Amino acid sequence: MSRPPLPPFDMAGAVAKVRRAEDAWNSRDPDAVALAYTPDSQWRNRSVFLTGREAIVDFLRRKWAREQEYRLIKELWTFAGDRIAVRFAYEWHDEAGQWFRSYGNENWEFDEAGLMRRRIASINDLAIGPADRLFHWPSGVRPLDHPGLSDLGL
Repeated sequence: MSRPPLPPFDMAGAVAKVRRAEDAWNSRDPDAVALAYTPDSQWRNRSVFLTGREAIVDFLRRKWAREQEYRLIKELWTFAGDRIAVRFAYEWHDEAGQWFRSYGNENWEFDEAGLMRRRIASINDLAIGPADRLFHWPSGVRPLDHPGLSDLGL
């Protein structure tokens, strides 16, 4: 199975890979998201270490059950060869209705078929009020005309 664009990445391919990842995560479909990773993909997400698609699916199900009304924006930071670095922010609220904006960076490494074999994510959460939210679009993929992180001053 191949997931273009494939490494080595050029600017257009890296930007497309980042947007496809953002769109997939905004779908909040753990099974579909997991298909972008190798069967033995290694993850570090905050202080959680995972290996394999099944673990990724389980993790994402728990994540999106807790992080309600999740909206994510990713932005390319840099790329070289089979690696891409991104920065991102997402907004969500917990069961009590408290809103958060989570900020982070990810380092990605891909195999020759364009599947991610390693994902290293560092993330921090900031409690925000409803009036401080910046990500306003219906559930799902961010519309093409919605501002990105740099446009929003993030």
